[in-house]
Amino acid sequence: MPGTPSEKNPATKGRRFFQKLSYKFYARGAELNHWFRRRVRPPGIALMILIVVAAGAAAGNAEAPVFQAFSLVCGLLMTGLFMLLFRRASLEATRELPAHATAGQPVTYHITLHNRSRRPLKRFQLQETPPDPRPDEATFRLSVEPGEKQRNFFDRTFAYYRWQWLCDTRLLFDGGRSQVIERLGTTAHIPVTQTPRRRGLVRMNDLRVLLPDPLGIFQRCVKVSAPPSLLAVLPRRYPLPRFELPGSARFQPGGEATARHAGSTGEFTGLRDYQSGDPLRLIHWKTWARTGKPVVIELEDTFFPRHGLILDTFPAPGDEDLFEDAVSVAASFVVAVDSRESLIDLMFIAGQERVVTAGQGIARAETLLEVLAGVESTPDEDFDSLAKLVRRHADDLAGCLCVFAGWSESRAKLLQQLNRQGIETSAMVIVREKPDAAPRCHFLRSADLAGDLMKLPRRL
Repeated sequence: MPGTPSEKNPATKGRRFFQKLSYKFYARGAELNHWFRRRVRPPGIALMILIVVAAGAAAGNAEAPVFQAFSLVCGLLMTGLFMLLFRRASLEATRELPAHATAGQPVTYHITLHNRSRRPLKRFQLQETPPDPRPDEATFRLSVEPGEKQRNFFDRTFAYYRWQWLCDTRLLFDGGRSQVIERLGTTAHIPVTQTPRRRGLVRMNDLRVLLPDPLGIFQRCVKVSAPPSLLAVLPRRYPLPRFELPGSARFQPGGEATARHAGSTGEFTGLRDYQSGDPLRLIHWKTWARTGKPVVIELEDTFFPRHGLILDTFPAPGDEDLFEDAVSVAASFVVAVDSRESLIDLMFIAGQERVVTAGQGIARAETLLEVLAGVESTPDEDFDSLAKLVRRHADDLAGCLCVFAGWSESRAKLLQQLNRQGIETSAMVIVREKPDAAPRCHFLRSADLAGDLMKLPRRL
């Protein structure tokens, strides 16, 4: 709080002033670097370096070749700048995005580009610019880079590697640049490929056209008029071996309502009068024609397993990367489980209790993936509420698979509580280093997550 002794400490005030000054320097420098790199091409950077070298050589050497090289480089730069004045464009665009993308996998979409000028546009590129990845001052000051304590005093003081780490983790996608388009008349459909780096929603609202000068030294960067678009990025998934979820041998009655949604049928048991809401496929048309009253086929209840997928949303400070891995592991199991033969209840705490069900025609697995794409971690640990949530649905579940972001006594206690309730459970625990073995726990190293997943036993 303001006014506390630590705030009044001169050393603390001096440290905060230095951090504020460092933040402004890094933020301004990143902004200038971004502006420069979008307008100066690699040959231009090489010529600028060459002109500095030539100027230094000319200062101590009066020979003609040095001055000639200096003059040539200056002439090329001036010519490129002059010709850049004639590169103009007036464009409108519409993005045609896919329904989903996946973190870490390239996605290609098309941009419909309209030329509003009467003259054709020659030799250009489209570039999709991601949202600004620079953190705010509070985030820069309070964050701690993984492994920062092992760095030397200079690096810890100036925190440049922390700034790089924050900008890198906040960058939403790589790429986003089209191939060089030689000529645009009126309309064209241009493919653009980018690779989302994080799950969630990617907002695209900065489409630019890059217009290089004929010498390829500089380029004009003009914003294209295009409505903003959102791309839903699903969590990264990993291949899994053949497995059986806990409680797979237990089956739950699906009931008539679930059977209607799923379209599954049991054995024929008889005929009954039609009731409002009965599907047309169950009408027995011959009996209706004979009796004059609508009659439907009555089928026995179908049975199927119902599994709980419990996601830990309480990572410890500094374990946010383990939480992202936990979301990816949960998404991998969502895809691997045959939702046509079972139901999956995704349970987690995100400000409030959340239960989302998919399978057996109620909802597709993509519904759970979309939920996982937007789930956020919770700073306050509350495993008691999570245990109560699971216990309320225990009678409907054949078993539970828990996915933990780290390992602690509170997580072990949660497993013990569920086991005492008679719920068959198993846990996937994402860790940096494997601890001692625990019953019904499978420890997965974040450094080799894909390899450890493929080593899982058949019976989880």
